[in-house]
Amino acid sequence: MTRNLMILMAAATLSAPVMASEPKVPINLPAPKEGQYVHQAPTIDDLMADESIKPQLREVILKGYDMFMNTQQYRGKYVFNDMSCKTCHMGEGRMNGSGPVWPAVTTLPDFRGKNKHVNSVEERIAGCFAYSMNGTPPAYGSDDMLAMVAYHQWLAKGAEVYETNIAGRGFRHLGNKIPDDVSYDKGQAVYEANCAICHGDDGAGQKKDGQVVFPPLWGDGAYNWGAGMTRIFTAASFIKNNMPLSKPGSLTDNEAWNVAWYINSQERPQDPRYTGDARDTREQFIGFHKHTRYGTEVNGKVLGQHNNTGEKPFLKPANLKPRTFE
Repeated sequence: MTRNLMILMAAATLSAPVMASEPKVPINLPAPKEGQYVHQAPTIDDLMADESIKPQLREVILKGYDMFMNTQQYRGKYVFNDMSCKTCHMGEGRMNGSGPVWPAVTTLPDFRGKNKHVNSVEERIAGCFAYSMNGTPPAYGSDDMLAMVAYHQWLAKGAEVYETNIAGRGFRHLGNKIPDDVSYDKGQAVYEANCAICHGDDGAGQKKDGQVVFPPLWGDGAYNWGAGMTRIFTAASFIKNNMPLSKPGSLTDNEAWNVAWYINSQERPQDPRYTGDARDTREQFIGFHKHTRYGTEVNGKVLGQHNNTGEKPFLKPANLKPRTFE
């Protein structure tokens, strides 16, 4: 499948303006570094053509694919905002440079600093539902969770196990040090010129006939304060690699950093780990929040100092809990 086709498939829920003008800089997406492992995940066409896959397994993988691509069908059950799995993991979760999901299968179980314990693939998926989709994950071991894991596993077919130097993994190719010269005003200018046409001046995104066309970047419909995308370096690398949708890589590194700073200086639903005080929550989870603006003062207000959980009627999902081997 070509990159252009993957972009068109993602356009139903992803963002960025479609502009007629030429990019300000040549499109220059990051190439794999020397020594990095490169995996090309198989497609659904490959799945359908693979006669070694038992029909029952194929059906479960296809169920997981449908959940991944059409996560909004679970609105009010697992999802309580306008996001879907494919919103952040473009190209069916296959695209290198856009958070491909197959590395979860090849590198987990492993320790994660975010929740400070060894995580399974199911827990990693659960985190996306709890934070990025501001919801509650399918129960561990349930049919729906099995389907999600099966789809992730299919994408990892043929990949090296426990190889960690993976090309295109995650969103951090710009590094995790925020430049000293980023500013709210600079980011706002980049946003207005490149992002507002799809995401709106108010960051609320766009819908057509009740269906999400371009997702919100802040407000009740967006990812909450615990989502990985609230980290400035995560958002900056995602934006640099994938936005604007019609010409990824056309923003300069500086523009990507500034617009990520601006977007993540806006309010959104509460972090499910909230203690009742945003500054206290920030300090308790400083390993994560040192990269976000949560619990800091912006335009005279402390970001995250509120009880707003968006559309969901709870703060923390009951099945999002610490693991201990004691």
